[in-house]
Parts: sequence; C-alpha cells; structure tokens
Amino acid sequence: MTETRNYIIKQISVFSENRPGRLAAIAHALEEEKINILAFSIAEANGFGVVRALVDHPKKAYDKLTSIGFNVAFTDVIAVKMRDEPGGLYEIAKILGDAKINIEYSYAYSGKEGAVLILRVDNAPAAITGILTGGGTLIETSVFH
Repeated sequence: MTETRNYIIKQISVFSENRPGRLAAIAHALEEEKINILAFSIAEANGFGVVRALVDHPKKAYDKLTSIGFNVAFTDVIAVKMRDEPGGLYEIAKILGDAKINIEYSYAYSGKEGAVLILRVDNAPAAITGILTGGGTLIETSVFH
C-alpha cells in the first residue's frame, strides 16, 4: 500500500490586498528568515491576491508572515514529475480524470531536473494512488521541506 503522507506537501497561501509592494513585502520577510521560495503562483479576485508558495520551511514562513500581519493558511498539494514536452500535461490530467479526481488548481515549473506540476486536488490520497498506479512519478515531501 502506498504511504500517501510521503507525497503531501504543505503549501503556504498568503492572502493580501492586491496593491503595489505586497509581493515585495512577502518576499522580503521570507528573505529575512532565509526561507527559500521553491515555486509560487499569484491569483487575483476582487482586489485581493493569493500568493501560493512552496517554501523550504513552511512553519517558519507561516510564523514570520502572520507576525507581520498577513493572513496565511496551509494547503495540502502534491507534486508530479511530468515529461517536459508535448503531451506531458495530458498524461497526468488523463490519469486524474480517469480516476474522477478534480483538479482545483495547479501551477508548474520547469528546471534542470524536468517539469513539475503542483496540484491541489479534491482527494489527495486517491490522486497519489492513481498517479503511481498509472505510471506517474510523484515528488516526495522531503524534497520541498
């Protein structure tokens, strides 16, 4: 049986007014604590922004950002290695679709070790099992924390 907790990653979500300087304030606070941002995305809705980030010390990031007035929450996500070529995203999306797993949101990055898709899904344990059973490769939590 798959040990799903080895693949659940704690993402921080920072809620803030969507105005100049807010991302800089977040990044500076993390820099002061020597917290590395490994991946992030920004979304906007009705004048507010949500910065979602994978950092190497999520608890420390949470403590620092809340101490300076940001509203921060943890969200469980998974990270899937995918082929960095046409069809790579399709393979992962098909596995999840066939398993009836809904993707709530995602973002990706591509680096020297390949492309990685960060996923917030409605059923992480089922998604983990489906991806591994379908031949996909997940990145373990320890890589990020």
